Amino acid sequence: MKQRTFTGTRTQKMQAYEIAHREVAREAAQEGLVLLKNENQLLPLDLSKPVALYGAGAGKTIKGGTGSGDVNERYSVSIYEGMKQAGFQITTGNWIGDFAERYAAAREAWKAAIWSDADREGYELFDAYARHQFEMPAGRLPEAYEAERTDTAVYVLSRIAGEARDRREQGGDYYLSPEEEKIIEEICRLFRHVVLILNVGGPVDLSFTDSFENLEAILMVSQPGCEGGNAVADVLAGNRTPSGRLTDTWAFHYADYPNAQTFSHRNNDVETERYEEGIYVGYRYFDTFGIPVRYGFGYGLSYTDFEIAFHGISHYDLGTEHPEIGVTVRVKNTGSRKGKEVVQVYVSCPQDGLEKEYQRLAGFAKTRELEPGETQELEIRFPVYGLTSYHEEVPGWVLEQGWYGVAVGNSLMDAAVCAGIYMTDHMVMVKTGNICPLQKSLEEKKAPAEEIARRRQVWLDHVEERPSLILSPKDMKEQEIVYGTEYEKLPKKAMEFVEQLTLEQQIRLVTGDIGQDQGGNLGSAGMYVPGTAAQTSGCAMEQDLAVLSLADGPAGLRLTKDYCVADGKIIQEPFEKSIEGGFLSRGTGERTGEIYYQYCTAFPVGTALAQTWNTALLQKVGRAVAEEMQIFQVTLWLAPGMNIHRNPLCGRNFEYFSEDPLLSGKMAAAITEGVQSEKGCGTTIKHFACNNQEDNRMGSDSVVSERTLREIYLKGFEIAVKEAKPMSIMTSYNLINGVHAANNHDICTKVARNEWDFQGVIMTDWTTTHWGEDCTAAGCMRAGNDLVMPGILQDHENIRRELEAGTLEQKDLKKSVCRLVDTVWNSNMYE
Repeated sequence: MKQRTFTGTRTQKMQAYEIAHREVAREAAQEGLVLLKNENQLLPLDLSKPVALYGAGAGKTIKGGTGSGDVNERYSVSIYEGMKQAGFQITTGNWIGDFAERYAAAREAWKAAIWSDADREGYELFDAYARHQFEMPAGRLPEAYEAERTDTAVYVLSRIAGEARDRREQGGDYYLSPEEEKIIEEICRLFRHVVLILNVGGPVDLSFTDSFENLEAILMVSQPGCEGGNAVADVLAGNRTPSGRLTDTWAFHYADYPNAQTFSHRNNDVETERYEEGIYVGYRYFDTFGIPVRYGFGYGLSYTDFEIAFHGISHYDLGTEHPEIGVTVRVKNTGSRKGKEVVQVYVSCPQDGLEKEYQRLAGFAKTRELEPGETQELEIRFPVYGLTSYHEEVPGWVLEQGWYGVAVGNSLMDAAVCAGIYMTDHMVMVKTGNICPLQKSLEEKKAPAEEIARRRQVWLDHVEERPSLILSPKDMKEQEIVYGTEYEKLPKKAMEFVEQLTLEQQIRLVTGDIGQDQGGNLGSAGMYVPGTAAQTSGCAMEQDLAVLSLADGPAGLRLTKDYCVADGKIIQEPFEKSIEGGFLSRGTGERTGEIYYQYCTAFPVGTALAQTWNTALLQKVGRAVAEEMQIFQVTLWLAPGMNIHRNPLCGRNFEYFSEDPLLSGKMAAAITEGVQSEKGCGTTIKHFACNNQEDNRMGSDSVVSERTLREIYLKGFEIAVKEAKPMSIMTSYNLINGVHAANNHDICTKVARNEWDFQGVIMTDWTTTHWGEDCTAAGCMRAGNDLVMPGILQDHENIRRELEAGTLEQKDLKKSVCRLVDTVWNSNMYE
């Protein structure tokens, strides 16, 4: 077992890892920028010409989300700073300075409101913090003299989002505020050319852009991390060609989304969330139902042009349990600038049996940076299993007889059918048992069958003219899941160790280390690494069982920037030091002892990373995170978040990747592979499952059909588990068909353990068991959770009580301890 030391450095000097990782963050931000509009080739801008810069995000660019998704980095580069460093002549320095003063005043008022709420109502600080979402001021109106030196303006529209609160369909959030409307109107009146930059975590209404002909360019930068300002400047100046693609559908109107009126608070019912849209989430809905969109899934422009030529389709590994399809394309840069292209493969499945979406993403790949005239050949492989649909009555994953159309392009909208796959007969590829039966009524949307049939016939009439593959059931092996194998697969050495532990040690090991912090507040429970979310119990250290530190922050490690050591011990500081970079702290006393500094890298948020469509780059990000995990003695990173963007108003969408499960799963797998390439470091994919809203996230019941649950909300997790074997999974707060996710045996054991063969640790989200008897620590053990976080005395009492009553079997307790022990032994806490 390694000897723990104080983490961080005694000097403020920037460390080598920071410099290297900021370059990775900059590269990831550059590739995640999506060019949505570029009329008259306004972008890239001419560096020799001055430019006016406005908007809340100009000088106060939002790097990422709030709450557990935050990262306390050394500093962040704003778009204003990035543009100046790139050589832009900014004419509106006075506007930027004036906004900074307004921003500072607004922040102080916000801080006062949070503490007033906490003091008056007796709320925990984090609860008061979650109740008071900071709203960026709009700034003053532009003035005529600011347009005297230039005819070009850039406006940065920013939005803040965070956990515990969903967004609102109102001004200042999904829509422009009245003040923002006036500013943009005045900018478009004063300047001949206008660029809109979207510094937002998810879709906002862009109807206002239709009113201004001179609003010629739109750049979606999301929340791009600590190097976001430099990355944006790189693209604006033309030093980098934008290559990002949207991971969500941007509708013309919020009402166009299939669950627009019933999502979360929208129908005044945050207790029950009926997934009435079924499998028709995101583009699956818009594409299948023929609803026009403003910007479609996979869309993004470039400064150059590409030609994608289909060159063949092949099959691999027939006769095995994992046959694959390979689609070969050649991509040529036909433009005048170097750049990267994203190739996307979609499949249209037969509609004669189960009702299905018109098309689904099957695979994708990104080219290297191609010089003008250069060509690259890509083969995009995807499993035949990806063409199956879930049949609840079988039950299992079925591959239906008929033609499957294969389409290739650089977005869903531009994909053209180029090949066919014919399945000669119906087969069940994977036979399963049923899970999560409905407890409440649910009526799902039905697809327009006649319209789908009409559209399919367009390519079916010519399918014989295209390359095709013929598959039959004999080409593939059927699988049947055997349940109840979780006990047989427990590591024997770890179980032998568990048998030597006392009952009290076993009980303590299945919860986090309570220590002196009975509340287990987010970010305050890190006794060994200040700012970590918690650590595992140290009750068996004498038996050489190490303690693992767990750190939040899907955009990087979330630690406190600095802490004090006195008399050889870490001075435990108040919870407020761990959020907003310590801004909410009211401490006025002088700090004593030696100060240690812990600066981590704030990478782009999950959505921005996914917009790169570059799995190799995400592996690189993962490796950088793992290097910091080693430096700061962190074993488990509580990331990546990978829930589906079911509705654009979900307050936590910025942490997650996409509305599409395949893309989400591939991105999570890539980051996991990167992190876990560093021996002993692990990811925690979360939140398992259906964490698709934040309002009443502790009590909301997700009412969802089994097919929808499996095809949309579990599929990404399945891909990540099978491809990358993450060290842990975190369950979600919500209920799934009446059963809390943490107490849900169907998803924790039947699905994750038996169907996917997950061998790591499953843990609860923080404070899951704090809110009553309907979700208990013993229930977590029965379901297949191994670790209740962050742990309270009541968890221990509950486990003892149920062991005595016989409602919790000792084998289930030992099973959880065994998995934890095995994870600890394989961690970075040993030489």
